[in-house]
Amino acid sequence: MSERNWAGTHTYRATALHRPSTFEQVREIVAAAPRIRVLGSRHAFTDIADSAELVSLEALAPDIEVDRAAGTVTCSPNVPYGDLAATLETAGVALHNLASLPHISVAGAVATATHGSGDSGGNLATAVAGLQLVTSSGEVVAASRGEPDFDGLVVGLGALGAVTRITLDVEPAYEVRQRVFERLEWDSLFGHFDEITSAGYSVSVFTTWGPTIDQVWVKSRVEDVPERRRADLFGAAPAAEQVNPVEGMDPRNATLQLGVPGPWWDRLPHFRMGFTPSHGEEIQSEYLVPRRHAVEAIQAVRALAPAVRPLLFVCEIRTMAADGLWMSPQYGQDTIGIHFTWHRDPAAVRDALVDVEAALAPFSARPHWGKLFLLDAAAIAPLYERLPDFRRLAERMDPRGAFRNEWLERHLFGAAA
Repeated sequence: MSERNWAGTHTYRATALHRPSTFEQVREIVAAAPRIRVLGSRHAFTDIADSAELVSLEALAPDIEVDRAAGTVTCSPNVPYGDLAATLETAGVALHNLASLPHISVAGAVATATHGSGDSGGNLATAVAGLQLVTSSGEVVAASRGEPDFDGLVVGLGALGAVTRITLDVEPAYEVRQRVFERLEWDSLFGHFDEITSAGYSVSVFTTWGPTIDQVWVKSRVEDVPERRRADLFGAAPAAEQVNPVEGMDPRNATLQLGVPGPWWDRLPHFRMGFTPSHGEEIQSEYLVPRRHAVEAIQAVRALAPAVRPLLFVCEIRTMAADGLWMSPQYGQDTIGIHFTWHRDPAAVRDALVDVEAALAPFSARPHWGKLFLLDAAAIAPLYERLPDFRRLAERMDPRGAFRNEWLERHLFGAAA
């Protein structure tokens, strides 16, 4: 097989790709494979999902079930957030947050602690109320929030088994409006960081590390009172027309701005379902830093501007709330994310990441699991106090190591005592 990831930056080395259409077929395939990983929407930029054999769950029925009384929705793991949102909208309910693009699968986003933005918003994995997975023995394991080891199971990084059902919290549907502000001065960001990130329900700062910040996207939940329009955002002017966060890309690919209210699912992402998200021909990296170090960390990266700017499409800075999920980059701390969308030049990007990771090391930066980073297991181990618990959980659930792969050895398990 010659399957590639979404951005074309990784060709999977697997010699077999299974496409089961039933739950029982998933159990049989997983139990029989010496080494196997689950392939999701392929929006990872590394070999995190690679193995000798792969299993895609895209042929499973979506099987979306909304339980309004319980305030949950349960679905198959392969469902993209955009498709899930359409069903939730019909039922009059919503998720608390969405990532920048709605094309990714629910289970893949959860397993890597993918996130949206918002001072009070946890990453997408924090919405998980329950899940079901198949272990490497073919056993079916179900767990719900509050049960032993649940907080270790959720952000599982594909190391524990194949997730086959997932249950998420929902809330009553709501509308969101977004406005974009342009040319924010750096001193304004540093002097008013908390005020800027709290200016909306979800706030994203887009920069190419030039003399001023390019754009600030402010997404606000629509209330029963008229909108209080800002004349400016600490000196940044409101955009007069629809824009795309990536310079040169079609503004029509981005979700609607200019304060026009719309459903949560069509405003919280930056990019519209059915259109090419972001740039497409790209590599992505992201580092999550304790919020208390926000300004210092941003300044440290800004000092690298001459080296990183030629490789960049754009950087996004955003905030996320703390959680208690063992392998979440937000475990135990509010964070900011510094996200890089790079040109598709792997060698040059890796060289740049050497400098980026060195600049962010003093701030205990944790990498986004689904994106490109260089930190090895020895460097990552001190950043996750529950990593020893996670290793033991993986050994217990997958004693024969069927779900282990080179990525896990390189970044997590290689430093095991």
